[in-house]
Amino acid sequence: MTDNPKDMSCEEFQERLPELIGSGAAAASHPHVQKCELCRAFLAELEAIAAAARELFPIEEPSDRVWEQIQSAILEEEGKPSAK
Repeated sequence: MTDNPKDMSCEEFQERLPELIGSGAAAASHPHVQKCELCRAFLAELEAIAAAARELFPIEEPSDRVWEQIQSAILEEEGKPSAK
């Protein structure tokens, strides 16, 4: 396995892809993707699948009431003596 991103094999790049995406880095700007048409296409397919999944399950923000109940429960829990 190589540490130089430009010399990575497709297999090495794809093994590291979850870590790369999880870090928030722009996977499309990775040096391997810039030179590898196969991995560029693979990444484009993953991005299309992710976009479709976001449309199926849109993120809904909880209401202010939910956050107030959470905060209230935390404050109530902090006021209790610890159970040791």
